[in-house]
Amino acid sequence: MHLERPIASPISPFGLGLAAVGRPGYINLGRDADLPADRSATVLRAHAHRLLDAAYARGVRYFDAARSYGRAEEFLATWLEARPDARDLVIGSKWGYTYTAHWRTDVEVHEVKDHSTATYDRQLAETRALLGTRLDLYQIHSVTPDSPALTDSALHDRLGRLAAEGVTIGLSTSGPAQAEAIRAALEITVDGEPLFGSVQATYNLMEPSAGPALAEAYATGRTVIVKEAMANGRLADRHATGSDTVLLREIAQEAGVPCDAVALGAVAARPWADIVLSGAATIEQLTSNLLAADLRLDPDQLERLAGLAESAEGYWAHRSRLAWA
Repeated sequence: MHLERPIASPISPFGLGLAAVGRPGYINLGRDADLPADRSATVLRAHAHRLLDAAYARGVRYFDAARSYGRAEEFLATWLEARPDARDLVIGSKWGYTYTAHWRTDVEVHEVKDHSTATYDRQLAETRALLGTRLDLYQIHSVTPDSPALTDSALHDRLGRLAAEGVTIGLSTSGPAQAEAIRAALEITVDGEPLFGSVQATYNLMEPSAGPALAEAYATGRTVIVKEAMANGRLADRHATGSDTVLLREIAQEAGVPCDAVALGAVAARPWADIVLSGAATIEQLTSNLLAADLRLDPDQLERLAGLAESAEGYWAHRSRLAWA
């Protein structure tokens, strides 16, 4: 039921998510300064390829895309074509959101969510056209407790057929009720077998509410992937400047590493975290993030860092106000 364990250990417990580099606009803080001024598809493709090269060279072996990440799947596919030697990878993508911004940042709606079978059929065909047999993990994007994906038996049958072809079926979650969605998903079976082999959830020092449910998923054999461990940049050095991040800065100083390495290292220290995603938009950010691989926080430091937690409702309300740039 697990993805191949070597991607978590001993090579690297960290993966690379492509949400910030597959399209001209995203909600990570400071992103307006991270990407080239020219955000044409040609320039961003080259930028993404350099980032993928750097990640691979540093031992990252899980790459995560989505249909709604602009042209992220395409960028990843062309990188894979140029790197036929990179066969020791696990490639994940997601379906359920459609990118609607038309390569602009000044639109009101950037993506539209739809977990219907029609969207699944269309987007699986689109993903297959780009990634072909390199697709190892296909996830339902941002499942919440009210998502029809949790109750649609026709969709479950389709996903079961894909699983029978050797693709791991997963889901990602979002919102303040992630734990409820995860636990509901763990109960879904097709022909008597658990449908979902992996769970990807937002978990970070400010939003740890999904932790117990993720531990349950891990205990039942699912691979656990953590996204948004940097809280969309709120835990990076350049943004961790307010009173809510004093503890983070203190411990980063003690450890002699940047704040982002502490934030990622604290998540990687969870025994149930198989893969922790870096959402880096630049090689410099990636290099800093991966300092977490050699960081060992002591129990006292981890306990102190727990003081950064916010209410799930407050965290997600703040996230909903982040601007696309």
